[in-house]
Amino acid sequence: MALPETRGGLGPGGPGPDKPEYSTSLETTLRRELFMDYEVLQRPRENVRIFISLTILTVNDLVWQDSRLDWSNSSTTSQDFTNVRFLFSTEEYVWRPALIIENSVKDIGIINDKFIPMRIVSDGNIVWNPSGIYEVSCESDITYYPLDTQQCTVKISSWAYTSAEVSLDFGPESVDLSFYSANGEWDLISASSSKSGSKSRGGISFSSLTYSIKLQRRPMFHIINTLFPVALMAILIAMVFKLPVDSGEKIGFSLTVLLAYAVYLTMISDNIPSTSVHICYLSIYLVFILTLGATSVVLTIIVLSLHFKSQEDEIPQWVKTMTKKCLLKIAGMQSCCKCCENQRETEVEVLTQTAIANMKIVKKGHPPVVEAISSMDNELTWEKLSKIMDKVFFNIYIAMIVIVTVMLFLAIFVNYYTS
Repeated sequence: MALPETRGGLGPGGPGPDKPEYSTSLETTLRRELFMDYEVLQRPRENVRIFISLTILTVNDLVWQDSRLDWSNSSTTSQDFTNVRFLFSTEEYVWRPALIIENSVKDIGIINDKFIPMRIVSDGNIVWNPSGIYEVSCESDITYYPLDTQQCTVKISSWAYTSAEVSLDFGPESVDLSFYSANGEWDLISASSSKSGSKSRGGISFSSLTYSIKLQRRPMFHIINTLFPVALMAILIAMVFKLPVDSGEKIGFSLTVLLAYAVYLTMISDNIPSTSVHICYLSIYLVFILTLGATSVVLTIIVLSLHFKSQEDEIPQWVKTMTKKCLLKIAGMQSCCKCCENQRETEVEVLTQTAIANMKIVKKGHPPVVEAISSMDNELTWEKLSKIMDKVFFNIYIAMIVIVTVMLFLAIFVNYYTS
């Protein structure tokens, strides 16, 4: 039988009394004796217990015992090999468990690496550190993107050997963080492990382990590059109603802001994970603001049409009434409560003015608001109405944008600091 071309080692302490010193010939003799009748495909015992540790980089530290490779007791060997503390071999010559990453998405296959040596200790314990970077499927919860928290699992299970033949267990340190280095986008919140029970395939149970990694996205980059610009651009949509009609820039300004927001929405959507399982609050916010932007273009056209409407066209009475009772209040130009309180006195004033033509009379004891309201019946023009509508739309838009923005920010930041 061909022997593995590997090297051995001498442990600390040096040779003991009446014990042969370590030499390559001594190791060769030991290898010949251990591997003479060794069968690679045969398990060391009926039930082999595999201890597994996980690093953030790869599956690490697979440990099991193979009593056939135990030379710690000199009575079981032809000579004393105590000073050979360990040997190195590969999976071509030593039995190894058939393990898979169950939720791998790139390459589902047995964990193997014929170039990574196995360390065989004198008591028969085998330590193997197979390298590999595994891509696993994880359910993304993007509800609170971009300040979201994600939890991903790595499931390791036995493939060919049943639970009665190979049982998986955690090593002394189930998740090793010594190789972890800080990431610029994610914070590692926690790393835990749990036994997921036996997996049944074809009516046969197989041992399985589950490792969970919880990550939280770092906030500063997305606050500066996503949330802050989005909120500022939303306020710009309302500013179109502050732009005077005579400037001739209202339509151009509203369309420019709308197109800029649409482009920014496309850029953000490219970074949001594509999934329909969870709805992203930021996506809902962007669609809502985009709808406001499109509506502002229509409302601006309405304001312009009112402003340039012929003065010969009489303003309908219901428009005057609605303007007095509600629009002036929303625009912040007059209290609607006062308007309601003085409605009866206004009617009396109108009758008085009808009776006394071409004279402006203010009855003794009437408040100044009555005169202002009654005179507005004669002074309200399409141009003034357009200015009132501009103020109404501005106040409504600012209120809606501020309320929705504050709700979005509260939801995202409360979840970030409580998760």
